[in-house]
Amino acid sequence: MDKITLLGVGNTIMQDDGFGVHVIEKMQKMKFPDNVQILDGGTLGMELLPYLEGTDKLIIVDAINAKGEIGEFFTFIGDEITRYFTNKLSIHDVGLNDLLAALTFTDKPIKETVVMGVKPAVVALGVDMTEVIADKIDYGVEKVLQQLNKWDIVPIK
Repeated sequence: MDKITLLGVGNTIMQDDGFGVHVIEKMQKMKFPDNVQILDGGTLGMELLPYLEGTDKLIIVDAINAKGEIGEFFTFIGDEITRYFTNKLSIHDVGLNDLLAALTFTDKPIKETVVMGVKPAVVALGVDMTEVIADKIDYGVEKVLQQLNKWDIVPIK
């Protein structure tokens, strides 16, 4: 059975940059099969390596600085992830890019990676997300659940 990791990244004291962490916090309240781990990665980069080693499939949820409208939801799979990293939103994305590169050199590289998230409205010092992005948290949870369903994973009731 594949080991699946759900990883939320972002800085919760930089307003909308905390989107990925908030989505993952909500998912941590759900129950999943034992092969699913849910991690709040915050702004860590390479420090996450020991927690991701052995992961077969990885979903990363983040604020995404891509062309589009504020609040627009993006999903990048496989080679599309390279485009995600060409538009770095914050410093943690640099570390995350290095982390993903390092994972390709482990004994068991990740088979499939999906990066998803929303285009933020405001990335500035503050703990409150903007309303438009906070309103997307449940949608983000639903999108993660849809991806998990493609991998035959559903929450345990």
